Amino acid sequence: MNNIELHVGSWQRLQDWRATLPHALLLSGVRGLGKVELATAFAAGLLCEMPQPDSRACGSCLACRWFEQGNHPDFRVLQPEAQRLAEEGGEADKAKRGGQQITIDQVRELDDFFAVGTHRQGLRIILVHPAETLNRNAANAILKVLEEPPPGTLFLLVSNEPMRLLPTLRSRCQSLPVGLPSRESAVRFLTAAGVSDAETWLALAGGAPGLALDLAEKTGNDWMESLTQALGQGGRLEVIATAASLEKTLKAVKGENPLPQLVDWSQKWLVDLNLAVQGLPIRFYMQQRARIEALAGKSNPVKLVRFYRQLLKLRRESEHPLNVRLFLEQFFFSYRALFVE
Repeated sequence: MNNIELHVGSWQRLQDWRATLPHALLLSGVRGLGKVELATAFAAGLLCEMPQPDSRACGSCLACRWFEQGNHPDFRVLQPEAQRLAEEGGEADKAKRGGQQITIDQVRELDDFFAVGTHRQGLRIILVHPAETLNRNAANAILKVLEEPPPGTLFLLVSNEPMRLLPTLRSRCQSLPVGLPSRESAVRFLTAAGVSDAETWLALAGGAPGLALDLAEKTGNDWMESLTQALGQGGRLEVIATAASLEKTLKAVKGENPLPQLVDWSQKWLVDLNLAVQGLPIRFYMQQRARIEALAGKSNPVKLVRFYRQLLKLRRESEHPLNVRLFLEQFFFSYRALFVE
């Protein structure tokens, strides 16, 4: 199962534009929907020399082979350097040192791209993602191009946070909001990708299958179980022992610093806890419903709101903690104080 099958309606909307393509399309939606994959498939289909009946790329023509190898002469990708290095599997240190924004120099590099003719008089396509990482100079440079667009050129902008884009840039684009797929199709997608307990990860990701897949692959059930077991103890939580145990679990996680993810998941736990206090259905930790509802009866609503605000500060601190153990102890002491046993 692929992203086109997850977003049949959005794919059809894209096809409706094929006959009269605008100069720029903006695909927007929450992180983890597969928007980049959808835009890439659309670009591949437009450049394909023998598209299938549903407008997907054939995968076998010369243009498709170029596209799959990443060297199609009429296709360019603008993205932050750090993201490019990470996607190419570069060294982690180099990826961290890479730029986090799309710069004006990257946009200026398109000048030569616009100056030469296209392959077999076809389209030239520029994929920009995430579009909100365009710095102001780069965004203004693209805006100038869109004011007098070169013929036969399509900009595909993909954004998780479209309101961060310049209003004038958004106004130059035809907009395609990409929504959450159905729960059933998202679960099938995750199951086909080898994710166990797909419904749990999907709920935790807020219904976004790509994010659910990323979370499951990067962390795994042991990591999640350690955190939920700790949070589920409420006022009976043994802070010192829990912080020591979880610190060992975190050190075993390869790749990025996992503390920001711990805070993110804890924020979602607090959201569910607050919903349960108000007698509303929980949203994220569906498998922990009974435990959360039991804790809701022992929690202080005012303290819940204050602690959620504290988590916003802890989220920033989690990026570069001076001492992981102390960070975890501070977090769990504050969390335990929410409950009356």
